Amino acid sequence: MSEKNTEVKPDHFGFLLVHNYSMIAFTSAIECLRMANRAAQSTLYTWSIYSIDGLPIKASNGIEITPDFGIDSVSNVSIFFVCGGVDISDSWNKSFQFAIRKIAKRRIILGALCTGSYLLARAGLLDGYKCTIHWENIASAREEFPNAQFSDDLFQFDRDRITCAGGQSSLDMMLKLITDRHGPKLAAKISEQFMCERIRGTDDRQRIPLQLHLGANQPKLTEAVTLMEANLEEPIGLNELSNYVGISCRQLERLFQKHLNCVPTRYYLNLRLNRARLLLLQTSKSIVDIALACGFISAPHFSKCYRDMYGIPPRDERRKLQNSQAQDVPAAGLAS
Repeated sequence: MSEKNTEVKPDHFGFLLVHNYSMIAFTSAIECLRMANRAAQSTLYTWSIYSIDGLPIKASNGIEITPDFGIDSVSNVSIFFVCGGVDISDSWNKSFQFAIRKIAKRRIILGALCTGSYLLARAGLLDGYKCTIHWENIASAREEFPNAQFSDDLFQFDRDRITCAGGQSSLDMMLKLITDRHGPKLAAKISEQFMCERIRGTDDRQRIPLQLHLGANQPKLTEAVTLMEANLEEPIGLNELSNYVGISCRQLERLFQKHLNCVPTRYYLNLRLNRARLLLLQTSKSIVDIALACGFISAPHFSKCYRDMYGIPPRDERRKLQNSQAQDVPAAGLAS
């Protein structure tokens, strides 16, 4: 769709707030829609806020919002988002299940922010769908809802379900929706107004703490990874790493293979490439400087490893980002 000021019917989104919902996840989504209208100088999006009973509802930070309607009054929405937060299981009840299933039967697209995915999954509305949820809840969600395909993605679009991990990923998810509907230039304008350095996409994952992956029973492995993360510019050799940790190289390799499904050298390389990608997309450092900062002996070696992992050479990825930014001219007079 063209980004010119043509007359379009606004997309209307609904947001259901449940007790102790995440304020940052909710407001990141709403503010993105507000700025889309302001940047486009046209009403592209409207929205309504709901609670289960239509009464005021408190976020986890204690701020209370008075909704527009109760859930029984949902009508004319393009997407209906369930906004979760802490203690999400406390928000489950039969009234919610009945109401959300009734909405689903009307073939309205359902979405979830943060732990809102838990409520959709418990209602059986994520069975067979790819979806995501905040990293603190991934393990328990996978166990409780085996028919839903929970991932550690920042957000997931699968047919008529849209889910995100919460926090600032709500902004990334909305920018993706806006890009698909109105083009990348408008999304770039919104990102610039919010001083968002990079629009994260479907290739980005949640940063899940290693301790959650490994638990408290693998202190040697956790120590080894911590050393790797602290020494990206000058990588530590496997022998030196095992000496620091106090176990043999073979034992260290077994721990990595068993718990992280790769050898130590591969894991270390992935860490360095992840850091390199952040520097490439978020700074103006040269390719050579990035290569050296991330422990690569030369720019060609770095480029080969980068292409093998991400499917595109670093120079081409930066050029792609620069071309996208060059196409966008921020609208004068906008203020976030």
